[in-house]
Amino acid sequence: MTTYRRRGPAVTVLGLLGVLCALLAGAGQAQATGYRYWSFWDRDGSAWVYASQGPSTARPSDGDVQGFRFSVSEDSQDSAKPRGAASFDSICADTPARGGEKRVALVIDFGTAQDAPSGETPPKPRTACARVADDATSAEALAAVAKPLRYNNQALLCSIAGYPKTGCGEQVSSSKDTESKDTEKDSAVASDGGGPSVGLIAGGAAVVVLGAAAVWQTRRRRG
Repeated sequence: MTTYRRRGPAVTVLGLLGVLCALLAGAGQAQATGYRYWSFWDRDGSAWVYASQGPSTARPSDGDVQGFRFSVSEDSQDSAKPRGAASFDSICADTPARGGEKRVALVIDFGTAQDAPSGETPPKPRTACARVADDATSAEALAAVAKPLRYNNQALLCSIAGYPKTGCGEQVSSSKDTESKDTEKDSAVASDGGGPSVGLIAGGAAVVVLGAAAVWQTRRRRG
């Protein structure tokens, strides 16, 4: 006589949990989006810090180092930093000081091929020493060494030295598995306070409910 063993509810629930977790992981990646834009940075000692002002309002001092990086990022916390050395003494070594003017060291990183708009190739990163009036903004310092610049009608910086030729802060699809990152593992200091999506929170709650149901059914049968 053949005996059939009935599977307990816990086994069934565990199978459902596995499927649900796989679906949630896929949904998290599919929902990821980013923006292609130039980010603006200040050098603080040996680290890059996401600038608290835009280049059109920031007024650097003589000896400051600032950076621009083109990349695809989800937010300021996720934004890629300028790469390469960033020493004022080395960048401005051949630019002597003058009365009534200031020198600002600039690091301009055009990003990677993965972040480039379709059909465009990013130039190599470069540095420049801008010597401008004492009251000049960061945008004026950039214009002194990296023309042509392009802005949109909201005064968003779209292009430095003609790159990229088109587009300005457009939204693009991205994924944590495929999104371009530089070799530095650190991220920007600024944060937009973002959190997990409502869908992921609801999914997590569903996992908890299913687990509780399995325990309850098992105890009921034993009782």
